Amino acid sequence: METLFISDLHLSEERPDLLAQFLAFVEGPARDAAALYILGDLFEYWAGDDDGDAPLPRQVAQALAAAQGRGLAIHFMAGNRDFLIGPDYARQAGMTLLPDPSVVELDGQRLLLLHGDSLCTDDVAYQTYRTQVRNPAYQAQFLAQPLAARRAFIEQIRQKSEAAKRDKAEEIMDVNAGAVADVLRQHDFPILIHGHTHRPAHHRLDVDGRTCERWVLSDWRDSAPYLAWTGTGLEYRELR
Repeated sequence: METLFISDLHLSEERPDLLAQFLAFVEGPARDAAALYILGDLFEYWAGDDDGDAPLPRQVAQALAAAQGRGLAIHFMAGNRDFLIGPDYARQAGMTLLPDPSVVELDGQRLLLLHGDSLCTDDVAYQTYRTQVRNPAYQAQFLAQPLAARRAFIEQIRQKSEAAKRDKAEEIMDVNAGAVADVLRQHDFPILIHGHTHRPAHHRLDVDGRTCERWVLSDWRDSAPYLAWTGTGLEYRELR
């Protein structure tokens, strides 16, 4: 059976079409798979697990839990939009939480999984922000605030982020080649899979005389693309 990889769906109430595609994906390609890896930004934002009772996240959790009940192993790695997803929602959705990065082995092949934002080291301002919000003490303080206040704060951050992107050079928001090489060295040169950059591609690169592979997952703006491990290799696919 195959293993599937997705990221950057950015599900939200504003895009019911993406939710419909996701539900079709869970009932379609994922039904026949052994495992599903969600590498971050499943949701456009996440204010805390107490927000999981809202209609959209509840519907997502119900679909995933049903798939898990049929035998699909579901693994979730936090993205830069939904890093506050915690054990309560993961339990509700039948997901296992994965640290970033994680190495998994499929049919004898080692795969290194990341969301991808940690590789964008040229964006110094973002990396400073990432370090702050991934701090457990910061998260505990933030989650102690009322849900309405957390939602309002996240909306402010989203607006500032979109404004900042317009002023940044495109290359700053892509991965840094040195950061990619470093993470491959640290994990003994596995195949690298990540999302975040919204630049799907299969890269072959030389690191210390070794030919390495980097597969970049696509976001779900107008279609529902995913990556499949077939047992012998990886291939891009799209929900039909």
